[in-house]
Amino acid sequence: MTLPFGIELDATFVALVAFILFFGVVIFFKVPGLILTSLDNRSQAIAKELHDARRLREEAEALLAQYKAKQAQAEADAQTIVAHAKEQAEALGEEIRAQMQAAMARREQQAKDRIAQAEQKAADDVRAAAAEAAIAAAERLLRQRMTPEAQARLVAQGAQELARKFG
Repeated sequence: MTLPFGIELDATFVALVAFILFFGVVIFFKVPGLILTSLDNRSQAIAKELHDARRLREEAEALLAQYKAKQAQAEADAQTIVAHAKEQAEALGEEIRAQMQAAMARREQQAKDRIAQAEQKAADDVRAAAAEAAIAAAERLLRQRMTPEAQARLVAQGAQELARKFG
């Protein structure tokens, strides 16, 4: 079929007209603008999500750094506490050692004092026993040797000494 102006109506022509009409309708209803607006909105949403994800990542990294710093501080504090505890334990050990040595020295001195007292008492007891034995021996000896004439002489000497001292 032929149309005025020498245009033949064939399938290619119909397809061309349908194509032009389709694009005309699409442009008339502003479909490309809607598509571009939709794509822009989607692009903005994706950009916002990326920005939020970046911000969240930065916050997470900041929190991680903060927790690592806190962990390092806690470890340093723990090491300080352990070192301080070791120092206190050593000081306490030294103090206890010194107290034990002082107590042992006191007990040793007390034992030495008791031994010296026991030795002194034993020596005093020996002296007392020796003195008693000497007195007993002297008394026996004097009784054996003391005759009435010796007694009279001793009495006379005692009387002369009293007369000289008081007389």
